[in-house]
Amino acid sequence: MSFFQLIYLNVQIIKNIAAAGINVIVTGGSISDIGVHFIEKYKLMAVKVQSKFALRRLCKAIGATALVRLVPPSADEVGKADIVTVEELGSTKVTIFRQEKEDSAISSIVLRGSTQNILDSLERTIDDGVNVYKGLCRDGRLLAGGGAAEIEIALRLQKIADSTPGLDQYAIKKFSESFEVVPRILADNAGLNSTSLISTLYAAHQSGKTNLGVDVEECTIQDMVERGVYDHLLTKLWGIRFASDVVLTILRVDQMIVAKLAGGPRLPQQKGQDPDDA
Repeated sequence: MSFFQLIYLNVQIIKNIAAAGINVIVTGGSISDIGVHFIEKYKLMAVKVQSKFALRRLCKAIGATALVRLVPPSADEVGKADIVTVEELGSTKVTIFRQEKEDSAISSIVLRGSTQNILDSLERTIDDGVNVYKGLCRDGRLLAGGGAAEIEIALRLQKIADSTPGLDQYAIKKFSESFEVVPRILADNAGLNSTSLISTLYAAHQSGKTNLGVDVEECTIQDMVERGVYDHLLTKLWGIRFASDVVLTILRVDQMIVAKLAGGPRLPQQKGQDPDDA
């Protein structure tokens, strides 16, 4: 293909794209200088996205279909965005595709903070909240928080252990004690006596007050349902299942692999200088 044929092909492609009513071209590859010239001539905006993951997210957000070749797309393949602008957030220039009239399948949350540790904490908080919302869409059942569910599970496991003959009852009792870690950590973080508080929780749950848990704000035991503190059932179920699988995997290990220092002979250690020799 000659140089003039290449120019003609670029002109026709970009002209047909502009005739289809498209204002923004998003590509994952490089754009030639000739292509940039004709994109500016037809007053189009070109955005280069190097990440395939980001390109797929953008297509999902604006309802577009990624094309393998640069050809005029059909009406079903064209995405829609109300405003496409380049703005500066902090010291970074970003391209924003904003939807104002319609709801998008994906949204971006911009976090700003003074230190990286604050940003990491905010990111984990948002990630936990989004995952909890996703879990609630699957299963909306909730449990009393503040360690109330863990104490109730431990209490019921202890009752099962008491009625189990043989040595298995000791394993069940130890498994029930592992659930005390959640209220114990909450009590320690609140500055309370964790041992005394867990004993009080056991006594309260044995009397039928199954919703009592650790209130870190009031530094006492409160009804978690009345306080509005809940745990997601599905999250807690999978957490217990994964932790149990890890323990069972460790117990099945019958070999120990010890890592040794590699390399040649060790260098002799240098002794300190005697002050009398100075």
